[in-house]
Formats: sequence, C-alpha cells, structure tokens
Amino acid sequence: MQWAVGRRWVWAALLLAVAAVVAQVVWLWLGTQSFVFQHEEIAQLARQYAGLDHELAFSRLIVELRRLHPGHVLPDEELQWVFVNAGGWMGAMCLLHASLSEYVLLFGTALGSRGHSGRYWAEISDTIISGTFHQWREGTTKRETVVHGPGEATAVEWGPNTWMVEYGRGVIPSTLAFALADTIFSTQDFLTLFYTLRAYARGLRLEFTTYLFGQDP
Repeated sequence: MQWAVGRRWVWAALLLAVAAVVAQVVWLWLGTQSFVFQHEEIAQLARQYAGLDHELAFSRLIVELRRLHPGHVLPDEELQWVFVNAGGWMGAMCLLHASLSEYVLLFGTALGSRGHSGRYWAEISDTIISGTFHQWREGTTKRETVVHGPGEATAVEWGPNTWMVEYGRGVIPSTLAFALADTIFSTQDFLTLFYTLRAYARGLRLEFTTYLFGQDP
C-alpha cells in the first residue's frame, strides 16, 4: 500500500514537472512571436467609434483594420455572427482575425448575460462600443472593469445591448476548450460548434496564405 501511494506521488510530481516545462516552452515561444496587432491600437480604434450605432461602428472598424493590416482580416463573405455559450453566459461573436497567438473579434449581447470568464494562457482586452461590461476579479469583493490577464479568472457581466471589440494574445487554442465546452456538453448546438471551428479555420488559412504569398492572397 505504501509503495502504491509512493508511486502516485512520483507520477504527480512528474506531471507537475512536465506541466512546468510545457508552460516555460509556451512562454518562450510567445516571446519570439512578432504580433500583427497591439492592444492599444485596437483599443484606440474602437474608442474612435464608441457611442455610434454598433453596426455602423463595427463596419467602420473593419474597414480601418483592413487598411492598416491588409491580408490579416477576413473578407466580408467569411464574416459571420455566431452564438457563444461559455461559463454560464451567452453572447455572439464575429471573428475578424485569428492565428495561433492572436485574435480580434467583435462581441456582444442584445439581452445581457453573466458568468465565469474562464482561465487560459492568453491576455484578453475589451473595448466597449456601447453598453456596459464589468468583471469581478477572483479573490476580491469589488466589481471592476479590467484587462483579463493570462491565468486569471473573473466573474463577468454584460448589460443589455453591450457591444465591444476584443483582442486576445497568447496561446489562442487554449481559449477554444472553454469557448466550446458548454456547446458540446450543455446546449449540444453542434451547428454552432461547426460555425465556430470553421471561423477559426478560416482565420488560420488566411494567415497561412498571407505568410506564403503576401498581403493579397
């Protein structure tokens, strides 16, 4: 019995060591990446159109992002609003850009929602076009609006008719497990699952094509 317990501790220690090595490799990899977008750039662009009707603001933002970053924003025919159920909340997103280390998307809810932020290897920032967005940081008792850092978990709440621009940087595939878990195990909306994976695949394909052939694939 003592030998069995000892073996379990050894395996647990090995798993922790492997996890630590993987985490270190991931952060070293991120440190070598040259990113297409910057947090402040996305925030400044979004703030230019804050207060406008969200559909007008989004259309102008997309035009400006395509001008600044040709070959890195999906074309109109591949843009699609898709429901997102995750962490107990529900919203809708439209993916503009996606790679292994970055994404830019439009997000919002017409009805309002709240739930858990998730915890993943990515830093995510949101800039409000209209409405309200609050986070309740783990370990505190006050509500605040903050940047969601890597490895952090918060309670999130969006008011009705809240629309925003979201930029994520880090290990983007790590966000998919959280984003898709409720869809797979709760709502079982497999059509939405397909739409979400297709949008991400389109973003990866665009980045790969731009990398190979330049800005006008």
